[in-house]
Parts: sequence; C-alpha cells; structure tokens
Amino acid sequence: MARLLQAPPKFHLSEWDIANKMQCASTESQKSRSERMIAESRRLRDEIEKTTQKTQSDVNKKIEQRRDEIKFWKQELDNKLEQIVHETEVLLTFKTRLEKALESCKEPLDVAQKCLLSRQRRAGIDLVHDEVEQELVKEAEVLQGVIALLERTLEQTNEQIRLNRSAKYNLEMDLKDKFTALTIDDYCASLTNNTPDIRYADNALKIEGNFVSPEDWIDFSNMNVEKAEKQRNNSLALRALIDGILSQTATDMRKQRETVNVVFRNRVKEVKDAKNKLETLLAMVMDETASQEKNIAALKKAIADKEGPVKVAQTRLEARNHRPNVELCYDTVQYRLTSEVQEITKNIQRQDTLAQAETELKALSRRQLSLEEEIQVKENTLYIDEVLCVQMRESVSINNF
Repeated sequence: MARLLQAPPKFHLSEWDIANKMQCASTESQKSRSERMIAESRRLRDEIEKTTQKTQSDVNKKIEQRRDEIKFWKQELDNKLEQIVHETEVLLTFKTRLEKALESCKEPLDVAQKCLLSRQRRAGIDLVHDEVEQELVKEAEVLQGVIALLERTLEQTNEQIRLNRSAKYNLEMDLKDKFTALTIDDYCASLTNNTPDIRYADNALKIEGNFVSPEDWIDFSNMNVEKAEKQRNNSLALRALIDGILSQTATDMRKQRETVNVVFRNRVKEVKDAKNKLETLLAMVMDETASQEKNIAALKKAIADKEGPVKVAQTRLEARNHRPNVELCYDTVQYRLTSEVQEITKNIQRQDTLAQAETELKALSRRQLSLEEEIQVKENTLYIDEVLCVQMRESVSINNF
C-alpha cells in the first residue's frame, strides 16, 4: 500500500527545459510540414483544375470536331442520296418508255405475221416468193430482233434499278447511324459540370469489340458514297444507251415498214397491170370467139346450100343410068353431070375447115376459161394484198418513246 502511494519521480529542471524546447521544435516542424502540405495541395489542386479544364476543353473541341466530321459526311451522304433517288426516279421513267416501246412492237409483228399468213392464200402462179414476202419476212425478223433487244435492255434496267436501290439503302442506313451518332454527340456537347443528369458509369472505360478505327469509319462512308456514285454513273450511261436504242429501233422499224409498204404498192400495181392485160386478152378472145362462131355458122350454111345442087346432079345421073341399050351413051350431058357432081363434092370437101374452125372455137373457149381463172387469181391476190394487208398495215404506227 505504501508502494502504491509512492510519489512519481521528479525530473530535473534541465530536463523540463529540454522537454519544452523539444515540444516547440516538434510543433514548429509539424507546422512547417503542414504548411508545405497545404501549399503543395493548393498547387496540386490548381494544377489538377487547370489540367481538368484543359482536358475537358480539349474533349469539347474534339466533340465539336467530331460533330463537324459527322455533319460533313452526313451532308455528303444526303447529297448522294438525293442524287441516287432522283436518278432512280428518272430511270423508272425510262423503264416505262421501254415497256411501252416493247408493247408497241407486238401489233406490227402481229400484222406482219398475219400478212404473211394471208398471202399463203394466194392461188396458182400468184403464190410466188416475191419481194413483198421477202420484205415481210425481213420486217418480222427486224421486229423480233427489236423485241429481244428491248427485253434484254429492260432486264438490264431492272437490275440497275435494283443496284440503285441497294446503294440508296446503304446510304440511308449510314445516314441513320450518322444521325444517331450526331444526336449522341450533340447531347455530349451540351453536358457541363452542372448538368443535373450527369452520373458515374462503371463500364464507361470498357472498350467493346465492335469499335472501329477513324480510318475505317471514313472508309465505310466513303465506300457508300463511291458505290452510289458508281451506280449513278452506270445509270446515266444506261439512260443514254436506252435513248439510243429507242431512237434507233424506231428508225429501223419505221424504215422497214415503209419499205414493205412501197413493195406492197409496187406489187399491187404489177398485179393490176397483169389483170388489165388479161382482161384485154379476154376481151380479144371473146371477140375472136364471136367471129369464129359466125364463121362456123357461115360454113355450115354454105355446106347446106350445096345439098340441093348435088342432089339434082346425082338424081339426074341416077335417072340417066337407066337409059336403054345404046342410049346409055357417055355423052356431053353425062360428062358434064359427072364433072358437076365431082366439082360440087370437091367444093364441099374443101370446106373441111369447119372441123378446124370448130377445133379453134374449142381452143378459144379453153383460152377464155383459162383467162377467166387467171383473172380470178389476180382478183384474189389483189383482195389479199390491197384490201386485207395494206388496209391492215394502215392502222399500224411506229412511235418514238
């Protein structure tokens, strides 16, 4: 107990003095270190503030530059989209022209084929492979060639329209992405340190695998622009080609149509001339037939007129043959009667031209029938060529589309 109540040890005055001095020195040292830390912290805060402001300012500039880049490419894409849309619309009108031109070829081809078929009904010698038929066949071939060319061109046009629309789709998708990116960067540009909805994002620094480099980003849009420009140029060239094809085919069809019409007119004239000549010959044959009929009637009358004299002479000879005995004399009368009978018989025989005349009459009748048949053939040909074919062709017109 006495040990517990023992008084604490006492220090020497020098120790007390040293302890006070040490406290002062330690305090001064701590104060100095604190002041240095405060100054360093102030410097560090100022430095960080400046760095942060500078970095944020630089980021703001980068965002603004990025927005300008996006706006530039967005404008480029917009311009190219407008061009490709306009070009596609124009090309669609050219497609319509091709379709109308193709449809307009069907009637001329149908008429040409009908003309060829109708002309197969020509008869006899008129069923000839004439110049009209040659030109009709050529016309059908020209029209079939034009149809085939227009069909190929229409297929090419449809494919070009598809390619234009594909380029348009790529531009629209790129523009859609550009619009979204620009909207996001506009939002980012509007953010400040005092914006209410700013927040911490734990995954902000995480880099996704689908990030692309700026070069790839530019190349992507540039490729879409170049593809669209290429398809637009192809479309322009195709339109020029279509213009040339439509113009040339219309010229070829019109030229061939006129050629066929000319040979048709010439052929109709030839057939009419031939028919007129045949009709002239028919009239001549009919006149000759009438003359021959008169000749035959005259010959028959002449023969009939000799029947009386020959009967008289033969009756006299028969009667004188019954003279008796020596009276049966070959006298002058007997001689003259005999010569009369011989003379009349000979004259009658000389008129055997009746048979020849009748033969000629039959030949004239056959010739008349042949001419009439040939005239009917020509009339049939004229009906086919002039009435059916020519009038049918008059309804056909070749238009420029």
